[in-house]
Amino acid sequence: MTGDEQTAEVEPALRSYGISVEEIDEGDPLDLTYMTAFPGREVHHGEIGRALNALIDEAEADEWEPVRVEGTVVRAPGDVLGTWHAEAEWFEALAAYEISETEFSARVLETLSHADEPAEKNGDADDSDTAEGDAEPTDGNAPADDDPAASGDLT
Repeated sequence: MTGDEQTAEVEPALRSYGISVEEIDEGDPLDLTYMTAFPGREVHHGEIGRALNALIDEAEADEWEPVRVEGTVVRAPGDVLGTWHAEAEWFEALAAYEISETEFSARVLETLSHADEPAEKNGDADDSDTAEGDAEPTDGNAPADDDPAASGDLT
């Protein structure tokens, strides 16, 4: 089955699971952009699950060969709520019963990033606002709990 045929099969499967596909690009990775039915502040985990279940079912029916999936969730066109991804190996491990559905879900949720997250959650922290007592010791010898402010001992 060619990439075009696989993509043609995947989109209707996603839609049948209630995923409002905005854009889907074939290949490796499979880029999926969908409009959420839950346009709050966070990506709805159940909606990610429905998208993944559609892909898992397609793979089990030999209608889709697992590849990395990069999901982008939008509230409206151009208004990104968050992103997530799932590795091809995770789909394969799930199909081979090497990992559980719970483990598969946990791995995907660990990749979830919300567009509204503060910079430090995304790993882009600017340390200029960090108070002196909040910084890790630079010499590596003093444990963090020796901080007098943290222990309440300010004498």
